[in-house]
Amino acid sequence: MLNKLSCGLTITIVCALGLTFGTITLADQKADTARQLQQRGDILPLEQIIDLAVAVKQGQILETDLERDDGRYVYELEILDSRGQVWEIELDAQTGELLELENED
Repeated sequence: MLNKLSCGLTITIVCALGLTFGTITLADQKADTARQLQQRGDILPLEQIIDLAVAVKQGQILETDLERDDGRYVYELEILDSRGQVWEIELDAQTGELLELENED
């Protein structure tokens, strides 16, 4: 009984680790791309983008994403404000220009 339980637990852990490593690999690739773009001067550092975003809408950053949209890189951030509302902010990744502010609720 203990061997079956241990084997089942091991399989579960191995499966969970496999899924995690797959996610880490994809995240690492995105991070490497962003790092290269930043080093070339194609995009601003994420820290600077976050500062610009919270200057527009105070709150807790829930999610950040870097996407290519209409030939330019765009940072999309989701922010939870003090009233519990979620906002999506889009900023031009190269200039920091505010492109869109939308209430997600």
